[in-house]
Amino acid sequence: MADISASDVKKLRDMTGAGMMDCKKALAESGGDFDKAIEVIRKKGQAVASKRSEREATEGAVVAKVTDDHSRGAIIILNSETDFVAKNENFVALAYSILDLALEKNPSNLEELKELEMDGVKVADKIVEQIGIIGEKIDVSYYSTLEATQVIPYVHPGNKLATIVGFNKKTDFQVGKDVAMQVAAMNPVAVDKEGIPQSVIDKEIEIGKDQARQEGKAEELLERIAIGKLNKFYKENTLLNQDFTKDSKKTVLQYLQENDKELTVTGFVRSALGG
Repeated sequence: MADISASDVKKLRDMTGAGMMDCKKALAESGGDFDKAIEVIRKKGQAVASKRSEREATEGAVVAKVTDDHSRGAIIILNSETDFVAKNENFVALAYSILDLALEKNPSNLEELKELEMDGVKVADKIVEQIGIIGEKIDVSYYSTLEATQVIPYVHPGNKLATIVGFNKKTDFQVGKDVAMQVAAMNPVAVDKEGIPQSVIDKEIEIGKDQARQEGKAEELLERIAIGKLNKFYKENTLLNQDFTKDSKKTVLQYLQENDKELTVTGFVRSALGG
């Protein structure tokens, strides 16, 4: 049996993040061979993953970040079974490591992201390895990107909600952050009314008519009443027309134009645990 030193155990722990006892056992089982010891730890992850495959992983960390030139941003969700794990600094660090890789390689979808290499293995295999270390089911369940002249990120404290917002030109970071926080707080469905699908508009008009009809309004007034309700829907659900959360006397568009007449939002992504 190989003589396993404390320094060897620490080295393997630094390489994998596994617990001290798990590292010692893996080194002992592999005869002190680090590559084989890492494989032992990964196989443990596969076994744990198999046992916990039916578990619900509804907790986790939602993180967002942008490239150094602010031209592209991304959001990922790394799920876990418990909030205890989700708040662990190593778990959050893993989420950001995967996000950094996504920003560097710019995969087109979640499946491609999981196929990228991280620490010598695919992201999907890295996740399995961490399942063995953490002891519960984890998974990357969401990935989305946004490109614009400038992209600003916002991660709500606690890592349960994150947004990225694209602008048509460079702007002050605080202005961008204010709008990103608006998206987080008010959950708009589109940038402006032009971004609302016609099917949604038609549905809102029908809902408005039905409500007015149930209130006993005259049939010839239903269309006009429904259009009024539709305009209220635009006001409440499109970002640029929403009341600005920091000053409800102005809209988000007015806030932007106070800073720069030509400034506007080109797109946004909002993601939160639970949808």
